[in-house]
Amino acid sequence: MKQYAEMSIPELTGIHDELLKEFSQYRKADRKLNMTRGVPSDEQLSLCNEMLTCLSADDFTAADGTDCRNYGGIDGIPEIKKIFADILDITPDEVIVGGNSSLALMFDNVAVNMSHGVRDGVPWQLQGKVKFLCPSPGYDRHFTICKYFHIEMIPIAIGQDGPDMDIIESMVAADPLIKGIWCVPKFSNPTGIVYSDETVRRFARLKPAADDFRLYWDNAYAIHDLGETQIKIPNIIPLCEESGNPNMPLVFTSFSKVSFAGSALACMASSKSNCDYIRQRLITQTIGPDKINQLRHVRFFKDVAGIMAHMKKHAVILRDKFNLVNDTLQRELGGLGIAEWTNPAGGYFVSFDALEGCAKRVVALCSEAGVALTPAGATYPYGNDPQDRNIRIAPTCPPPAELGEALQIFSVAVKLASAEKILAGKQNR
Repeated sequence: MKQYAEMSIPELTGIHDELLKEFSQYRKADRKLNMTRGVPSDEQLSLCNEMLTCLSADDFTAADGTDCRNYGGIDGIPEIKKIFADILDITPDEVIVGGNSSLALMFDNVAVNMSHGVRDGVPWQLQGKVKFLCPSPGYDRHFTICKYFHIEMIPIAIGQDGPDMDIIESMVAADPLIKGIWCVPKFSNPTGIVYSDETVRRFARLKPAADDFRLYWDNAYAIHDLGETQIKIPNIIPLCEESGNPNMPLVFTSFSKVSFAGSALACMASSKSNCDYIRQRLITQTIGPDKINQLRHVRFFKDVAGIMAHMKKHAVILRDKFNLVNDTLQRELGGLGIAEWTNPAGGYFVSFDALEGCAKRVVALCSEAGVALTPAGATYPYGNDPQDRNIRIAPTCPPPAELGEALQIFSVAVKLASAEKILAGKQNR
């Protein structure tokens, strides 16, 4: 198949006009298709419907005798702490279980460090213009936290093995105002890449100039594999301890895409020393989490084996959708030289790179045709993709028929924006 860049102006003009005619038909239809955020589908949520009735009226006691209806249990009931500990391959003493949102736990830790410092050190806000390293493209809500607290964000290129560790090692060693880095080590949002073993080990061996530097290790997709075999990455917590950085990592994960997204559970894991310190803060902050919900999760899943069996059901549902994305893009755009995209082995997103300067145009065209996408640039700090290329595709929520229609429109929008870009370049030579 001939690539767009190799076509003559008359050839490309003909293709452009045909695409414009096709797209004008899409514009006329009244549709609302949404691929903006990575949320579970109705089919996935229904997998947990029995959780609504799995507790009886007299079932409210945790294994240690805690009455889950009452105050207490500041960091989670023992059974749910063990499940999270088994998922992360650590001990329950290294786990604090919160509400439904790991994002809230991350926000809370940044907020406390800004106002009170790390473990009662000098508050970040009194040290000057503090900075975070931001592997990009990355998770937009990480960047929103930094923006909220006026933390300077420094983009770091990310490749197939993870972020550029040469740059990270150099920067954190030289600048004491770099206080953290956002990491999604497995099935990164949106690229879907998995950090290599060596990348994880190099993170553990970091020698930051700031003694209050923290790894924000957002392991959101730790158990979200699409294949039959779970991909494993090295455990950052013991690795950091072995490297003399026991308190550096803060690991986050949740059941937001495992059970009910709006009423799931999240946890933070770190060294026992860090967790002991945070438990003391929680006594001031809260009278305790929703232990009835924690018990409900325990009764439904029972243990980590139950969780993993449940995730295989999710994988069956999602695998077909990710295959549909890859097959459609390959059929419509393969060989044209106008796009690249990921085909991840897990997670919730596909990262799509259009021609330079085309991402915003593609998103705008799709909006005109009733297809909502995450804003172009959202996967970069400050919403600024310097090449205007990256688009995050979230295929999980729409039913397959709607997803297929959205992908078809998206593909035509990519071809139309690319033809416009290349034609303009050829005509201006």
